[in-house]
Amino acid sequence: MIKVAGTTLEIVQGDITEISVDAIVNAANNHLWMGAGVAGAIKRKGDERIEQEAVSQGPVDVGEAVITSAGNLPASHVIHAVGMGQDLRTNGDKVASATRSSLALADENHLVNIAFPAIGTGVGGLSLEACAKTMIDTTVDFLVTSNSTLERVLFDQEGHDTFQKQLRSRFSK
Repeated sequence: MIKVAGTTLEIVQGDITEISVDAIVNAANNHLWMGAGVAGAIKRKGDERIEQEAVSQGPVDVGEAVITSAGNLPASHVIHAVGMGQDLRTNGDKVASATRSSLALADENHLVNIAFPAIGTGVGGLSLEACAKTMIDTTVDFLVTSNSTLERVLFDQEGHDTFQKQLRSRFSK
């Protein structure tokens, strides 16, 4: 756990669909269809109306984010971070933009806590190491340059150790 500009950054391990926060983040494509992986779990556990609400706001540009209700999930909202287009490929720049847009959308909606999955590491093909570095660096940069309402940012990962390593690396300098 690290504090940045009044916000706690924490790496947790578990099922993002079970976390009680203001918003969980879904790694989305630009048409906001929810297929497999984290998106599939969110849709399955939360209700298909999450996807219906998301799709009704799309398509959007890669790097943007939209917010929906969370259906039956313990979270209040789902933020759909668009990290890839229809080619289903991503890179660090796209993940950074999607992360930044998600944080800004959380602020716009006066949310105080948010949980992210590892955006782009599934079908998007981004390595866990590149994802962790990109997401942590982007989050830290966002927090130190904005007047954020966020009190807590969670990174809920299967790659818990990789995200922990990147967070320690960022703050050991």
